[in-house]
Amino acid sequence: MAFDVAAEAYDRFMGRYSDPLATELLAAVGPTAGERVLDVGCGPGVLTRRLVDVLGSDHVAAVDPAPPFVEAARQRLPGVRVEQARAEDLPFEDDTFDHALAQLVVPFMADPAAGLREMRRVTRAGGTVAATAWNNAAGGTGPLSPFWRAVEAVEPGAYDEAGLVGQRDGDLVALFEGAGLQEVRQLTLTIRVTHASFSEWWEPYTGGVGPAGDHVARLDEAGKGRLRVRAREQLGDGPITITGSAWCAIGRA
Repeated sequence: MAFDVAAEAYDRFMGRYSDPLATELLAAVGPTAGERVLDVGCGPGVLTRRLVDVLGSDHVAAVDPAPPFVEAARQRLPGVRVEQARAEDLPFEDDTFDHALAQLVVPFMADPAAGLREMRRVTRAGGTVAATAWNNAAGGTGPLSPFWRAVEAVEPGAYDEAGLVGQRDGDLVALFEGAGLQEVRQLTLTIRVTHASFSEWWEPYTGGVGPAGDHVARLDEAGKGRLRVRAREQLGDGPITITGSAWCAIGRA
């Protein structure tokens, strides 16, 4: 998956949706002053920044495997411990945090079960582990679903994220329970983002970020043109309001 990209490219592509989702996730988890929280797969630091606003930089830590994201998060959030690490091998002692959060990361973990077990390990007994995943397939309700519907219309049977872990109802809950988490519950978190024009919506897909960026990068100019025309037929010239839903699982360590 193409996540070894400039932080600004990620901001334009997914940050526009992950920022409001971070608000919803924090409302669901409810960290309070004095607690310590780990952001797993922090990217350039969208959720991390929200955590700092609530808890202060000395109560927040973050990890990501992509060097450009780690560097960006360190520059943007001085005082936060940001480590280059995979979810499956977290560089922290047992019972270090009150909460461990993974926003839009589980579907892209090399081993989601191992990643969640590590999140449970570094969370104190009774603390919270939480994760979100978009339902982004062509037939789904994620913010990228309109893009994948356009892909399906132009290229029937093409990849559309449907095979990623966490896309289906109950996926995250099953993973959480398999990782030994207790009192697991599922919520649906919904965000709405308005784009002033079709071009504003489309341009970030050309930045090479994630599976959608991979797909566009593989197309020749004619293929990109066909996809762009089809997406514009579906969405119009703008303004375009995208409503996206994410599955959210919350459990106790």
